[in-house]
Amino acid sequence: MIAMLPVRPLIATAMVAAATGLLAAPAQAVQRPAATPVLVGIRASHHEGVDRLVFEFRGRVPAQRDIRYVSELIADGSGKPVTAAGNALLQIRFGQAAGHDRRGDVTYGPVRRTYALPGVVQVVNTGDFEATLTFGAGLARRVPFRVHTLTGPSRVVIDLATPYRTVPVRAYFMNAGRHATAVSRPVAAPATAYGALQRLFAGPTQAEKAQGLRFVSSKATGFSKLTIQNGIARVYLTGRVAGGGAAFTVADQIRPTLKQFPSVKWVKIYDAAGTTQQPDGPTDSVPQSLEP
Repeated sequence: MIAMLPVRPLIATAMVAAATGLLAAPAQAVQRPAATPVLVGIRASHHEGVDRLVFEFRGRVPAQRDIRYVSELIADGSGKPVTAAGNALLQIRFGQAAGHDRRGDVTYGPVRRTYALPGVVQVVNTGDFEATLTFGAGLARRVPFRVHTLTGPSRVVIDLATPYRTVPVRAYFMNAGRHATAVSRPVAAPATAYGALQRLFAGPTQAEKAQGLRFVSSKATGFSKLTIQNGIARVYLTGRVAGGGAAFTVADQIRPTLKQFPSVKWVKIYDAAGTTQQPDGPTDSVPQSLEP
């Protein structure tokens, strides 16, 4: 005879186990954390009335986004200032996101890039630290902007208004033959000479670099002031300016960039201490540190 186990005690035991959480949950109910979004591309382009800056991610769109104007760009982790050419600085921060792979290699291309656009001058990385990815955008002007997201692929899009008139100017960079070559840049009127000099210090675009153009800084980090009076442009450089004995220096790019304007006949370049070799008279001048 086969012994029959009582049914009621088994049912009661199952009910108790379910109530106390002792029964295993179905496999499909287990929640796993989503993969960290990884930045795989940055691009910018001009559309009617706006410059569009796009950050493309592998995986989902970062849920944490903070985009605002700041007075200074600060590197995450080190706390050191980061320079970006432009008259306004936009800080772009993505939380729980990364811009590198498991080996630590950057996944989105150059960490500093220049654009020949009416509004966006430069985009620079300011941090990829503790799952926080940050950038700074140097802009021609502080303007209203709108942020939205897209999927397929995942993108964060920043549309920056460009409600101002621009004119084409030339900036001169060193080519492979160590001569100055002109490229075109749109700058906001009426400060066209200032805008041209600012675009010069932003450097060439990625496409221009591929053609062999580069900006020779001679250790200048930028310029603090530009004045034009009586046909003389005076440029005050920042940084520890030094030519290092080179025949081609930052002066060979500044002079043609400024002399394209009818109001400039002579260019006098000053170092950070405010000195130049020939501060007076109708002649070009450079600081002693830029002499070969």
